Amino acid sequence: MPASPSTARALNDRLALRLMQDEGPLTAGQLKKLTGLSRPTVADLVERLQGAGLVEVVGESGAERRGPNARLYGIVADRAHLAALDVRTDSVTVLVADLLGTTLAEATLPIGAQDGTGSAVAGAAALLERTAKEAGAERLHSVGIGAPGLIDPATGELRDTMGLPAWHRELVAALHARLPAAVLVENEVNLAAVAEHRLGAARGQDDFVLFWLGQGVGGAVVLGGGLRRGVAGGAGEIGLLPVPGTGGLPSATGCDGGFHALVGAEGVVRLGASHGLAGDAVALVRGAEGPFLDALAERIAIGAAAVVSVLDPGLVVLGGELGHAGGESLAARVRRRLAGLTPLDAEVRPSVLGDRAVLRGALLVARDAAQDEVFGVPSA
Repeated sequence: MPASPSTARALNDRLALRLMQDEGPLTAGQLKKLTGLSRPTVADLVERLQGAGLVEVVGESGAERRGPNARLYGIVADRAHLAALDVRTDSVTVLVADLLGTTLAEATLPIGAQDGTGSAVAGAAALLERTAKEAGAERLHSVGIGAPGLIDPATGELRDTMGLPAWHRELVAALHARLPAAVLVENEVNLAAVAEHRLGAARGQDDFVLFWLGQGVGGAVVLGGGLRRGVAGGAGEIGLLPVPGTGGLPSATGCDGGFHALVGAEGVVRLGASHGLAGDAVALVRGAEGPFLDALAERIAIGAAAVVSVLDPGLVVLGGELGHAGGESLAARVRRRLAGLTPLDAEVRPSVLGDRAVLRGALLVARDAAQDEVFGVPSA
């Protein structure tokens, strides 16, 4: 059935807003060309969006041509404010942005082992409030949170996971209670994959896996352009993957005998020591060459071969602190070794966003939620 006039107007409005989001400010003529709509329809659309407070004149275009300049229309960026949180085991970083995703303020708070749960939660919540105030955001519309651990698919809440600080879960609950905003929680590696998919190494790739290599080891699976979380929210828990070379097997209570033991930070430091190298894992990997980097690539390729053999994603992105530090040099070595372990073709690329991937992913999730609501205003 054809859409009703009001539905057609709403669809056209959302299309125009999405184009301004992706392309930046546009003239009525550019909107006409990009949407395929008639000039009167575009004129009505622009007037409607201005009346709704969603679009405003932000400048003029046309200095390069004869005749009067054309008005440039852009989204009213301060129509809604967003926040993103990257929650680590020892810190929390907060970023506040406008509806277009432009960063307005950012801050980080270290949280030590000596800080109790109540103190950590109060400090993180206060950090968010201070940062929002600094950004001029009187009210936050949506808050995206990236945290380690499993997200319960049924409730969307962070599960009680052994080995992770209790203040993570308490912080999420506290923000739900204190803020009128929508609070959206997602596994940190999943958010990194969202960011790499839309802004980084996996742009244009609807099927890929992200290997998060750092103090811990995790993964994210994107198939058909969407995240695959699994029945229990544990899809991508590659640290638990049984692989040769660990001298043991993982268990229901720990990943010491799994892939984590080979490529986690502690395993990388031990590997460096066996090659006569000392230092923390990131320093060892950054700028490394020769036998040490070859050996590390061999270890990563073992886990990648297992994942590729099951999912056939076509692309593996090496993220986290170690994947980003190794860069193209490490990725190229993994790529060559992987080609000898599986007949399935798989490109291997380093992360583009590095440590910022989680925060960028959390902001994208918050922005999407806000725009879905704000851009969904009914048309008259």
